[in-house]
Amino acid sequence: MRYDAHETLTAPARPSAQPLRLAGGVVLVILLYLPLAYAYASFAPGALGYDGSTSLLEGRAPLAVLILLFGFTFLILSLGMTLRLVHQRGLGSLIGPSGPALAQFLRCLRYLLPLYLVLTLMPMPADYQLSPNLSPGRWILWLPLALPCVLIQTSAEELVFRGYLQSQLAARFRSPVIWIGLPSALFALFHVNPQMPAGETWAVMIWAGFFGVAAADLTARTGTLGPALALHFINNVFAILVTAPAGQLDGLALYTFPLPLGEAGFAWYVLPIELIFTLCAWLTARIALRC
Repeated sequence: MRYDAHETLTAPARPSAQPLRLAGGVVLVILLYLPLAYAYASFAPGALGYDGSTSLLEGRAPLAVLILLFGFTFLILSLGMTLRLVHQRGLGSLIGPSGPALAQFLRCLRYLLPLYLVLTLMPMPADYQLSPNLSPGRWILWLPLALPCVLIQTSAEELVFRGYLQSQLAARFRSPVIWIGLPSALFALFHVNPQMPAGETWAVMIWAGFFGVAAADLTARTGTLGPALALHFINNVFAILVTAPAGQLDGLALYTFPLPLGEAGFAWYVLPIELIFTLCAWLTARIALRC
């Protein structure tokens, strides 16, 4: 595996690579983020005129989805403050050189978009056909706000898991098993869905962990966060804005599909499909970047 380029992200982390400092940084991010997120969640819905007809966390209305996604801004702010206070580095050091990062981000998007379009147009089983949700006109009107909010959400997660945790661990430990494996495992835990039965949750965690490994590998191969962010962004655009599971963050989706979260074995049934598609997306990004 060619991970020499990862030194670009690892070098800024070396002066503060002590494990205890990383642990303190993680705790500080949480301590800063929680009150900011609570204050935002208490203030934003009323200030923006959200009527509360459905639970904000369900994301059944367009405004509810925007409020939820924009809330990740405070995770980015908390991480930025922590980097300065604990590690004496800035957010830019988690991304890599801005020019190559942007170029790799855009190139990956160009290659990944057709792949995700093909997935969306593939025939579905009779029980899981797509149903219209937002009208095309309303959907297009929401896009200028929705796309930046998805970018905020995916950027926050990439900065934390592939940027901060991966670079700090790589500066201390040589083995990719540690600096790819541990952030990917935490990323999997981050995607635990309390609405799912415990047995089904494991399937979701396996997929999220696999996705985390793919994004981490792209980051290490290229030395920027651009490719991983492109993979994450295009994935969530299609999962939130194009075809979303009915009743689960579907307020901005053009189409919805039934997702029986309580149905035993369903998550395990779709897991192989999700893993194969994630593998295809990872390979597509590598082809785009010739890495």
